[in-house]
Amino acid sequence: MRIRLSRRTALAGAGAAAAAALIGATLLPGVADAADHGAGPRAQQPKPTVVLVHGAWADSSSWSSVMTELRHDGYPVRAIANPLQGLTGDSAYVSSYLSTIKGPVVLVGHSYGGAVITNAAASDPEVKSLVYIAGFIPEKGETVGDLAARTTPSLPLISTQVPGGTEVSIDPAHFRQFFAGDVDPDTAADLAAAQRPANTRAVTDPSAEEAFRTIPSWDLVTLEDHAIAPGVQRFMAARAHAHVSEVKASHAVMVSRPAAVTKIIEQAAR
Repeated sequence: MRIRLSRRTALAGAGAAAAAALIGATLLPGVADAADHGAGPRAQQPKPTVVLVHGAWADSSSWSSVMTELRHDGYPVRAIANPLQGLTGDSAYVSSYLSTIKGPVVLVGHSYGGAVITNAAASDPEVKSLVYIAGFIPEKGETVGDLAARTTPSLPLISTQVPGGTEVSIDPAHFRQFFAGDVDPDTAADLAAAQRPANTRAVTDPSAEEAFRTIPSWDLVTLEDHAIAPGVQRFMAARAHAHVSEVKASHAVMVSRPAAVTKIIEQAAR
C-alpha cells in the first residue's frame, strides 16, 4: 500500500530533520562522524611538559638545540637553572620548581643533573618518566663522588674558595678534551668560558632517594665520554633497570648530538 504525503507535510518533515542535524553538529561535536564512520575521534591527550636539568660546568643554554626540537614536535619545555650548591639543596630546589607545573612531567637530567632528578622526582606523582643523559644515577646513601671515582683519569679541576665553601670548575685548557670532544673548538671554548662551577657538596652529599625504583627511566650512554666513562654509565643504567640507548658522543651530547637526546626524551614521553 503506497501512502502519499502532502507537500506541506513533506516540507515540515525535511525541516525537522535538518534542524536535528544542525543541533547535533552544534551541541555534540563528532556525532555526525560517529554515525558515518562508526566511532568518533579519540580526544588527543596533551603532551607532558619536558623539564631539563643541567649538570655541573654547564647551564640551561646547553639545552638550546634540544628545546628547539622538542618545541617543534609540540612539547612544552622548561629548562631549570640548577643551583649546583649541593645535592640536598639542589634536589629540594628542583622539587619545589616541579610543584608549579600542572600535568604530567618528563624529567631529564644531564651529568650531575641525573643525581638531582633521582632525588627531586621521588615526592612528585606528576613525574611519569626519568631520562638520564650521560647522567649519574646514585643509589640511596651513595654520593656523586663515589661514582665519579670509578672514572679514570679524573677531571682536571680548579678549586676556588667562596663564601659558601669550595667550588670547582674544569681547567679551561682541558675543557674540550674532557667535556666536549666532538664540539667544534670555538663552541667548546665558549662553553669552557661560560661554565658554571659546582660546590663540592654536589659530590659529597649522599643521595637520599631512588626515584628510578618506582618511575620508569631511560638512559642515553655516551660512548666517547671522558667525564663519565661509558662503562660507569652502563653500570648505573643496569642497576636502575633503565631503557638504554647509546650514541657516539662526548659528555656535551646535548650540544653535539641534540637529535639523539631529543629522540630518547620523546621515547620516554610516549
